[in-house]
Amino acid sequence: MTLWFLFALMTAAAIFAVLWPLGRAARPQNEGRESAVYKDQLAEIERDLAGGLIGSSEADAARVEISRRLLAASDAEGSVRVAPNTAFRRAVAVFALAGLPLIAVALYLPLGSPKLPDFPLSARAQAVTAAQPVDNLVAQVEAHLEKNPKDGRGWSVLAPVLVKLGRFDDAVRAYRNVITFNGDNAAHRADLGEAMAAAAGGVVTAEAKAEFERAVALDAAEVKARFFLGLSAEQDGRTNEAAAIWQAMLKSAPADAPWRPLIEASLARVGGSAAPALSDDSIAAAKDMNETDRTAMIRGMVERLAGRLKQNGNDVEGWLRLVRAYMVLGERDKARQALADARQAVGNDAGRLKELNEGLRNLGLDG
Repeated sequence: MTLWFLFALMTAAAIFAVLWPLGRAARPQNEGRESAVYKDQLAEIERDLAGGLIGSSEADAARVEISRRLLAASDAEGSVRVAPNTAFRRAVAVFALAGLPLIAVALYLPLGSPKLPDFPLSARAQAVTAAQPVDNLVAQVEAHLEKNPKDGRGWSVLAPVLVKLGRFDDAVRAYRNVITFNGDNAAHRADLGEAMAAAAGGVVTAEAKAEFERAVALDAAEVKARFFLGLSAEQDGRTNEAAAIWQAMLKSAPADAPWRPLIEASLARVGGSAAPALSDDSIAAAKDMNETDRTAMIRGMVERLAGRLKQNGNDVEGWLRLVRAYMVLGERDKARQALADARQAVGNDAGRLKELNEGLRNLGLDG
């Protein structure tokens, strides 16, 4: 409504500008004529002669000169100005009042959008951006970086997008430029290592592992780098090392850490436990508690460990911890039963069986 009101005011102002000069009255034709001035001068000469201010000869000479000028002025003003035609004025007024609005409406209806709702400028900018394909946006950023290769902020924007698009080799190059132009830190090194692993089909190569190790050296709490170091250990067959890395991460992680499910799933894959380990210190401390507290603490830990080992019996270290827990609690029968279950679980793997027997001998049981 406000917009249409402004349009109406603008139209009225345009019409007023056209009608204003047409409505002004014409100036009198005799007003300001040169001949009138000369007539006044002749009358003044007569007054001066009657008053004795000039002589008759001087008056005659002045009359001749002024009369000559009067005749010349009268000839120049012979073509009398005619007032504008009244009919023409009326035609122009009608055109201004009716023609201009009609022409404006006739142009607006086919070219404008009278039924289009309000569309803020911010929404227009967002719509244009959203309508563009991601590939086009990436191409624009890449074209910008070709002209400005030292734009570290541009490389930071481009690198993660390249990873999402599956252009891992280009992402590796982008992350290298991020480090070069934005500075070296643990997050940048971890991102570079992740891109390298993705380019290798998910395998943590020696080059990628080196980047993760550099990240941990810069920040020992760098989550992404620690996870991939555990994954590297798993891929190399060092599952115990991988489990130790991931268990340490869970131990220091907040309860609401968004990456906890990923670490717990990885631990389950290698036969590790997301629950705290049964350490000798915790078991020894439990022996000094009263019977109720000690039983509640130890039994809960032992049951969780035993339940996990029944589902995945490849964890030799877990079996040794379970056996040691029963021995500390004085339940040697249960310890021997756990030993038998452990040998049955790893009996088909000579390496794990050897590791189990060596651990049992250290516990004072037959290997």
